[in-house]
Amino acid sequence: MLAYTYIEHGRFGLLDKPTPDLRDSRDAIVRVTLGSICTSDLHIKHGSVPRAVPGITVGHEMVGVVEQVGSSVISVKPGDRVTVNVETFCGECFFCQHGYVNNCTDVNGGWALGCRIDGGQAEYVRVPYADQGLNRIPDSVSDEQALFVGDVLATGFWATRISEISEDDTVLIIGAGPTGICTLLCVMLKKPKRIIVCEKSSERIRFIREHYPDVLVTIPENCRDFVLRNSEHGGADVVLEVAGVEDTFRMAWECARPNAVVTVVALYDKPQLLPLPDMYGKNLTIKTGGVDGCDCAEILRLIEEGKIDTTPLITHRFPLGKIEEAYHIFENRLEGVIKIAIEGK
Repeated sequence: MLAYTYIEHGRFGLLDKPTPDLRDSRDAIVRVTLGSICTSDLHIKHGSVPRAVPGITVGHEMVGVVEQVGSSVISVKPGDRVTVNVETFCGECFFCQHGYVNNCTDVNGGWALGCRIDGGQAEYVRVPYADQGLNRIPDSVSDEQALFVGDVLATGFWATRISEISEDDTVLIIGAGPTGICTLLCVMLKKPKRIIVCEKSSERIRFIREHYPDVLVTIPENCRDFVLRNSEHGGADVVLEVAGVEDTFRMAWECARPNAVVTVVALYDKPQLLPLPDMYGKNLTIKTGGVDGCDCAEILRLIEEGKIDTTPLITHRFPLGKIEEAYHIFENRLEGVIKIAIEGK
């Protein structure tokens, strides 16, 4: 089968690999019908994910059809259309039982697919702990509608859930990339008083204004003053930092009012400075970490009810055989790209 593979630092390649087999009674084999490229894939390519294993098939955003299941799998069967969770989790350890599935104690717990074990930018993928990692797609929901459920949309949903947003709040979202937009969609479900998005890309600003006209938009240079003018208590009540570039962590806590919640969603390439003497008097609650992707069933229900729609994010489509071209466009942010759908078998 075709599989896009992490060959070495700085180099991916489309290789011919054996079709995966069941290795455990809790495994499932999924035929990938639609996948996508994530910024985390680029982090692997450029060496920012040291735990990534050369030789693995990359990709962790996908939907597909179940081909085989192990004897212990009960939640899905061959022929089911499913989303695939970015995280591998047993469902039984202390962390899984408390909803902290990113910290599952299994040897492959947390983000493993496309990082430490073969992922889904391929024709087929083996999914460990299939009862936890797969969710059936409702018949009325298309592959495109479900494509981002297992990763980038789960991230936005998790970030919103832990941010303690109320209807009286002014919420600042820093970054309007794919994860930022998915976070925005989930924040909108909470109906806060005001949402501000900070973004430097003119193309992404146009996208926000076209699709979400009630959302306020500012640029990084003006962000702090804009937030002060559009909030009641000296800053945003909740800040979600989804950009992960130079100075955005500082921007996040500086734009927050005293006693605010600052949720760091972004994955940084470099360590960030925590200037406690400057921050001390603001009494901030800072939340960080990898997504706990255990809300996929609820997210699918919301999509089925028409409350979340991520299909506008798909700006480009390519077959698996042309994934190199797709990566070139995505990595260099060409042609107004937001997300790319990679069509499988």
